[in-house]
Amino acid sequence: MSLTREEFACKHCGVLILDSIFFMMITKARVIADTPFIINSGYRCPEHNRRVGSVSQNHVNGKAADIKAVDGPSRGKILKGLYQAGFTRIGIREDFIHCDTMDEVESCWLY
Repeated sequence: MSLTREEFACKHCGVLILDSIFFMMITKARVIADTPFIINSGYRCPEHNRRVGSVSQNHVNGKAADIKAVDGPSRGKILKGLYQAGFTRIGIREDFIHCDTMDEVESCWLY
């Protein structure tokens, strides 16, 4: 199952802004992980970003995604794919994994 650009559209307004390098990297990560990537949140319009309480601009710039991950095996596969595809900014929550290409600073955090 391939990722499609449409999966990254804003859940609030349907607009889609998607950085081409980010999309190439997340597509590669999905192939490496060999598991479905269900995108909970990709691009967010500024209003949607405010509504979810974010001050970060990574989703607004089309350089971030939150991938559904509900158990240890799926988290492990997704993380393996993201790291091997070159992602160095990853946030982990019980029900999703965030990845972005917004900053040069390598970071991994828990929500």
